[in-house]
Amino acid sequence: MVRNPASATRNPASDPPGPRLLRIQEVAAETGLTPRSIRYYEEFGLLQPAARSQGDYRLYDTSDLERLRFIRELRDDAGFSLAEIGLLLEDEAARIRDAERFRAAGDVEERKAILRGLLERIDRQVSTLEDKATRLRAMIGEANERREHLRAHLDDLEGGRSEHEGRLAAR
Repeated sequence: MVRNPASATRNPASDPPGPRLLRIQEVAAETGLTPRSIRYYEEFGLLQPAARSQGDYRLYDTSDLERLRFIRELRDDAGFSLAEIGLLLEDEAARIRDAERFRAAGDVEERKAILRGLLERIDRQVSTLEDKATRLRAMIGEANERREHLRAHLDDLEGGRSEHEGRLAAR
């Protein structure tokens, strides 16, 4: 993520209109995360504030908000660990860097090497996603088995048989 070093000493209250920078409490309200989570993501390396105020407050821009929402979705909705999220974010940053390197490279061998590196990263992403999908399918299968077990109990009770009588009748 490209940061504007000049913005590090901005005073949002007195600066002219431009990219709006938010303090951590405002970001928390916008994203549904706690300030503690946001700081933890920064410590974990998933996020860097766009700038710091003169009072050394963290300041965030719209790209930071988007990144935090993406992290929250991967964590909460898709069940990714922070380490897995870190790899996905790292891969995305590398993809952007490598795309720029590819455009600047004149040598065919260098371009091939860049593409091979990108393919390795994509293969790792696909593997991570497939592993996650496999775990989810197994969890769905287990939940379906529990549902069928409960339905069998309900069917026994609705048929007027006790659980014990149902087991005897099944033998």
